[in-house]
Order: sequence, then structure tokens, then C-alpha cells
Amino acid sequence: MGKRLKAFQQAHGLDGFAVKSLAMGLVFAVIAAACLGQLALVQLLEGKATAQAATNARTVKVVTTANRGRILDANGTVLAQSVERYNIIGVPDAATAFTPVACGSKQAETLGYCHQIDGKPVGATGAAAVARLLAPVLDMDAMELGARLNGTGQYAVIKKDVTPQVKRQIDKMGLYGIVYGELSSERVYAENTLLGALLGGVNSDGHGAAGLEQTFDKTLSGTDGYTVYQRGGGGQVIPGTVTESKDAVDGKDVTLTIDADVDWYVKKVLSEGVESSNAQWGIAVVMDTQTGGIVALEDSDQIKAGSDEAKLSVSRAVSQTFEPGSIGKVPALAAILQNGAHKITDKFTVPYEYTKSNGQKFHDAVEHGNEHWTLAGILQNSSNVGMVMASQNVSSQQRYDMLTKFGIGQPTGLNLPGESKGVLGTPESWDGRTRDTVLFGQGYTVNALQLTRAVSVIANGGVMRQPSIVKSVTDADGHVTGKTGDAGTRVIDENVSNEIRNAMESVAEEYRKTAGVNGYRVAAKTGTAEVVGATGQLTSIIADFSGIIPADNPRYVVTVVMLDPDGMYGGTTSGKLFAQIGEFLMQKYEVPTSAPRTDAIPVDW
Repeated sequence: MGKRLKAFQQAHGLDGFAVKSLAMGLVFAVIAAACLGQLALVQLLEGKATAQAATNARTVKVVTTANRGRILDANGTVLAQSVERYNIIGVPDAATAFTPVACGSKQAETLGYCHQIDGKPVGATGAAAVARLLAPVLDMDAMELGARLNGTGQYAVIKKDVTPQVKRQIDKMGLYGIVYGELSSERVYAENTLLGALLGGVNSDGHGAAGLEQTFDKTLSGTDGYTVYQRGGGGQVIPGTVTESKDAVDGKDVTLTIDADVDWYVKKVLSEGVESSNAQWGIAVVMDTQTGGIVALEDSDQIKAGSDEAKLSVSRAVSQTFEPGSIGKVPALAAILQNGAHKITDKFTVPYEYTKSNGQKFHDAVEHGNEHWTLAGILQNSSNVGMVMASQNVSSQQRYDMLTKFGIGQPTGLNLPGESKGVLGTPESWDGRTRDTVLFGQGYTVNALQLTRAVSVIANGGVMRQPSIVKSVTDADGHVTGKTGDAGTRVIDENVSNEIRNAMESVAEEYRKTAGVNGYRVAAKTGTAEVVGATGQLTSIIADFSGIIPADNPRYVVTVVMLDPDGMYGGTTSGKLFAQIGEFLMQKYEVPTSAPRTDAIPVDW
């Protein structure tokens, strides 16, 4: 090679420098040709793909979250709603390169903003400076905040669910391209523990996790929308780059049959009653007999809607089951009368204790001699012995059939999370004693809603209406879908129902001092049942009271249940709370006072 170069040099009369220059020129020419070739390749062959890749990098699909529908009471009071909130997002790549703008500098004059803390320089650069500026506004630790911003990437969640006011403060801080807010929402509920576990709560994705939020999740949720566009460095939309979008459809509002004012008062009465009687817990239900709507549904548990406890709990008013005790004599009396075994005026001589032919012994709660009672009197005096004697010609199947017709052991149809239908064995499963204990509310269990529904049959002239908790549903366009009227199902003849209500009114007169409501006639039944306590033995007492008010023109059924109250008996414990709730209902809804009673069925002879 060297000989050839020397020969070329001699042949053309070139010195060494000229040769080197020529060689370098050739090298640069080759490099230039390669660059031009690559440029041509990029522009002519790969240009479209490169541009598309850049566009794809900037293009985002942003979901527009649908607003979750509200839950309202019967009067339009908001019980649960979603409010505007923002998730604050940081861009670590931009935060790392951040340099604060000094106040008073020419740069500050040009930009129209500067960065300082309490009138002093920030004293740092990069993620640490951003963290120092944001920490007071977000009420966060600057070290923790800085750790979230210190790194690489375009997206880091700094804090969720901040208010619009906080977001506006951040917008004014001159942190463009470094920090921005994404629209979000937060579920908020009525204050205190009103309907806490019943309302339930939502999970981190905004979907119902418990209670009514879970029951009506599909109705409340709506459908999210989206927008596809190219985003600039600060997360802003580049004008003219929106290529696709779909509007979000907000969820529907659910209006309940529950009256928040009544429910609040019921909660107050329950809480005070449980405390004053040293009871373990209390439950109350108010049902509108004319519509089947649940006006109040409360328990004494102090759980706030939306809390972790609410999301992990179910309403005791829905889930708690118990033996109803002597309130169970109502469907049993219906079985006697409806099947023609006896008339309400039939006369009985009732001893304190009674032994059946199969050897089973029964006795009444209070010792007494032989009493001359009609069947109405047996109910008034809540005689277990009298019910067993009067049911001799009522078969086990007839007893079972009547209990199921009254809704015992049957779902209420409300489909509330955690709702139990209780336990009612079949006649084939009853032993020689259970066959008779079901006559006075032992040997099966119910919840408070079922018990209220059963008593409502007597209030409605023998017809059972389907209980409801939803009054209407309203979509985002304001279209309202109301609850269709429920004609109900006939359970017993109207005259049988009227006779039982008459006898229940005689029961209520026995408790006028503790459970009476001035100016209004009441038809009621009390219950007291031994139930299993903490030791597994029959050491606890269920004391319940369910009444119709007014008895002469039924409007409401109110049921109150307590566990282990001082005084034990339902009429003197839960009955007191019934009277307070009943009086409130009559006053709030301005129900006309009752006419004097003139048709009482004889209770003794």
C-alpha cells in the first residue's frame, strides 16, 4: 500500500501534506454520504413511522368519570352524594429539573410569577424545592412529598381527593408542567350515624361495597366517558388534537321511602332507651301500612356511613334475628280463626299450667288460677296455655302454612345486603314440643322487618303488601321512575283480620300507661322470649313490641326490639319507645285523633 501511495504521489507530483488532505477529504465525503443516506432513509422511508411514534407518545385516552348518583330521603334530603375532588399528579422528570423563580428577578417580571415560602427564597432546587412549596398547601410532610417526586417518569400520585380550593391554590403556584390536578370525586354522607350501616359505603374504585350503596350500585354508578387527545408537557390538551370523545352518563338518583326526620328521631329514642335500660342493643322499624314503604329502619349501633366499619358491617336492623315471643301469637290466632277451629268469642277456662296427652307441659308467664277468658282474652293476657288449648284442632301443616303466609321464614324482597330470612322448620322437622311452641313465637326466628310485615297484615285488613325502601329513581336527564303500586296478597279474610286487630287493641289498653299515645287508639302485641346468651345457655331476653297506630284507621306499624333491657317484658320496655315514636309520627304527619272505641270484643266471661 505504501509503495502504491508513493508511486501515485510521484506520478502526480504531490507532496505528503496534499496526499493526507486528499485522504481526509475522502473520509469526510464517505461520512457525509452516509449521513445523507441516513437522512434520506429517515425522511423518505421512515419519516412517517417516526412522526407517528412521536404522536403516539403524546396521545392519551383520559377517562371522564361519571358522577355517582345521590341517595335521598323521601323529602329530598341528601343522604349520600359525590362531590368534586382532584387527585394531585406530579411529573418526576420535570420536578427533578425544577429551578425556583426568584421573586424580584427579571425572570419573575417576564413570567408574572415567582416562588417563595413565607416571603423567603425556597432554598432548594429540583424535587426538594417542589416539595417545600407544595407541603403547606397539601398539609403533607415535605420529606415524604419530595420522595414521591424524586425519580423518573411522567406520572406520580401525590395526594388524592383534594378540594377544588386546594387545586386552585396549586394552579396559581407557577409549577406548570410539574404538578397538575386530575378530576375525581369523593362520596360524602349525612352527618352523624344516621342510617350508617344501612347506607354502607363505596370502595376505592367508587363502587358500592356495602349497604344500599352496594344494593343499588348499578343504578348509582352511571357510565364513564373518555377523550383521546395529544397532551403537552404540563398535561394540557394540545389544541386541535382531540380525535375521539364520549360523554359520561351520570348515575341515577335513588330516592328512598325513608323519612330522615323520623329516622333521626327513632335513632335518638333507641339510643337513649338502650342506655337507660342497660340493654345490649335495640332495633326499630316504622312501616307505612298504606304503601308498604319503610319510613324508618334503625338500630342502636353507632356506625358512620362511608367509614371502614360501615363497609365491613351490615345493619343490625336487617341482619339480627331472634325469637319473637308472644308477638307470634298473632299469626297463630289467625290460623285458629281462618281454619274455623274457634271463634274469637269462644269461651275457655284457662289454668296456669297445662299438660298435653303427649306429656308436654306448658305454663303461663305469670301464675294464676283458672281464668275465664274468651279467645280475645287469651290474646290480651298473652296466655301460652290458652293458645295451646285453642289450637287442638289446628294441624301442624295449617300452623306452618299460616306462618309462611305471614312472611315468617320468607325473604322480605328488599334484597338488602346481610338480610337474614330467619329460620322456620317444616312440620316434619318439629318435635312434639315445637309443634306447640310456634303458637307463641318460639321455635323459629325472624328479623325486625319480617315481624313488622307480619303485623302489617292485620293493619291492612288481611292483605300483605310488599315492603319497599325505594320511592323513585331519577336519571341524569330528570326522568323519574316511581314505584308501582302494590295491591298486595290476601293472607286472611278481612273479618278475621278485624277481629284480631280488635283483640290487639285490648292488649294495648293493658299497657296504656307505658305504651299509650294520647288521643290515639293503638292495637299491639308484646313479646318476651328467652334466647341464647353469651354462655350458650338461655340467659338472655328479647323484649319486643309491635303496634298499629291509629288502630281505628291504620297508618303505621312500629316495631321495637331490645336485648336484655332492665324490666325484661316487652310491654314495659320496648313499649315505652313505641309510645315515643308513635307520638312523633302522629304529630309530624298531623294524623287525625281517634274516635272513641265502642266495639270491643269481650275478653272474659
